[in-house]
Amino acid sequence: MSIDIALTRDLETCFALRRVVFIDEQGVPESEEIDAFDATSLHLLAQDNGTPVGTARVYVADNVAKIGRVCVLRAYRGRGLGAALIKATLDVSKGKAKTAKLGAQIHALGFYEGLGFTAQGPIYDDAGIDHRDMVRPL
Repeated sequence: MSIDIALTRDLETCFALRRVVFIDEQGVPESEEIDAFDATSLHLLAQDNGTPVGTARVYVADNVAKIGRVCVLRAYRGRGLGAALIKATLDVSKGKAKTAKLGAQIHALGFYEGLGFTAQGPIYDDAGIDHRDMVRPL
């Protein structure tokens, strides 16, 4: 496995990965998966020897880097790729914002805590899945 994570303008590939993970696996409605923030966000693409295997996006506004749409194909989970994607989003956000924020699925709170995020606020429903906001300084 030789993973490369880089900024990309290839939204079609990012959307295809998100379709597999969020729409097909998790049942997120397609109408909620693609949104207006995609056009103005930074997108990262993880590839294994040129094969797309994960993606994430960052939307920056008001000194906050909102990290979202983080996904890794099932065959690549459990290998540290999700953590590498989050670290890459933090790297591209430095100098653009002071705080990173994300909406974590409840089952992933511990994962994000391990990356320096702190949960805040109540649990809320996002596309039929329980989430909680998490933040960390950049």
